Amino acid sequence: MRIKDGFVLRQVADSYVVMSLGGELSFNGMIALNETGALIWRSLEQLLDIDAIVERLVSEYEIDRVTAERDVASFIEKIRQAGVLE
Repeated sequence: MRIKDGFVLRQVADSYVVMSLGGELSFNGMIALNETGALIWRSLEQLLDIDAIVERLVSEYEIDRVTAERDVASFIEKIRQAGVLE
């Protein structure tokens, strides 16, 4: 699973936004992310698989695995619907 070329994560003050630099026609606007979303995004940029991303969330935020799996699945589904994944 890969993020399409031309999409970038930027930090603006204490917030994170995903923008399209390539004029992706199916993408309209920006996606605002919280810190957890930014961690998942960066993990996808590093081509980590879902299990590795879940482990990263469990380690970073000291949450249980079930919650981390749910959060990762939800995030991936949202960006898939936005047309950001290949």
